[in-house]
Amino acid sequence: MSRLNFSLLIVMLTLEVGCALSVVNATNRQREVFIDLQHAQFEEYELHLNNAELQYQQSVLSKTLRIVRIATADLNMRPVVLDCTQLVQDSPQASDTRATASGLQTSIFMAETVQ
Repeated sequence: MSRLNFSLLIVMLTLEVGCALSVVNATNRQREVFIDLQHAQFEEYELHLNNAELQYQQSVLSKTLRIVRIATADLNMRPVVLDCTQLVQDSPQASDTRATASGLQTSIFMAETVQ
């Protein structure tokens, strides 16, 4: 009986050590996952700040006054004047193949006349 108790004790101790190692492993894994979660949350925060900054920059760069100023100063463009434009209509064959939003069969282009 003593030998049976000793064998049972060895088996129980082995199971207990296995369970303890399993708990340690699970705790370590939980800690690693928590650290990864914190890194991901910090990266999300940085991306959120970066997105807000980019949206602000986009709103500043897309202001109409800035676009007009660059177009006139840097690109030597000028506003469209109705006296200097002419309307050009497509041929009926070409306009049949294109669908327009208004349903018209002709397309209208604004072109500056050469003076």
